[in-house]
Amino acid sequence: MLARVDAVKSLPENVLSLSASRRAWNGVSVDVNEWHGSGRVAHRFPDQAETRLIAVLEEVGSPCEPRLRENQPCSIGYRPRHMDFAPAGMEMWGYSADVRFVRDARLTFDLATVDESLTTQFDRGMLSTPRLRFSDDRIWTLIKLLADAVGDPDPSAQLYGDGLVTAITARLFTGPRKPATDGQGLAPWQLRRVIEHLDAHLPERVELARLAALVGLSQSHFSRAFKVSTGMAPYRWQLDARIRRAQGLLIDSRASLDQVAEATGFADAVHFGRIFRKLTHVTPAAWRRDRKR
Repeated sequence: MLARVDAVKSLPENVLSLSASRRAWNGVSVDVNEWHGSGRVAHRFPDQAETRLIAVLEEVGSPCEPRLRENQPCSIGYRPRHMDFAPAGMEMWGYSADVRFVRDARLTFDLATVDESLTTQFDRGMLSTPRLRFSDDRIWTLIKLLADAVGDPDPSAQLYGDGLVTAITARLFTGPRKPATDGQGLAPWQLRRVIEHLDAHLPERVELARLAALVGLSQSHFSRAFKVSTGMAPYRWQLDARIRRAQGLLIDSRASLDQVAEATGFADAVHFGRIFRKLTHVTPAAWRRDRKR
């Protein structure tokens, strides 16, 4: 599902504006919200019937506080980069004594879909236990990367987000993975089948679930095995393949940068140039010029 911006008409008291965007990956809906306010704010989080994880990414003013009841302060002290996990059916409130700006991300889980992507089974105790103001730098960082990708129209953002969601859910809901599978890559036939599929569908969006199904693995197992075999995450391999295809067009044709960008799935020449330079450390025009001599 591509990102969208929702118009919010009814705002909590003292919230001056709220912008919200949403995208779904791999059974997880990701809502990124930016709040501007002035004064005391108390609001009930939506999707009470769903399993949710909320991460505060930025906050200016009084610290954000999770509450189980509007007028019941949280018993856990403030900590930076905190997150809040709410099992399905649990009411949760957000509170600030004097908010100025908040950017948060809310992940809502379709547990049946998420379960299919994992190598191990859910820890049922983790699913049913609320966690307020808990810290996990790894999960917080993954959520930050995921939030930044919500509005990215690039085709490789599909595999990128799928991989981030799989990593988040594996760390959040399961115990330690079995070490026996950590160093095992894909079998040659598995790697060949996946790469042939990626090549055949360049520069389209490809879902991680589809790649894993091609070789009969869970998404988390596939992601680890693919990286062992290639040294890259699936999204990065796809992005590199698109850049390699673009390099072929730059050398073998007189296509403009806009035409090369369109042929390889980039939004425009500016977007193409930015990614090309990030991966090759030179602009497309300079790369083409140096190889046309």
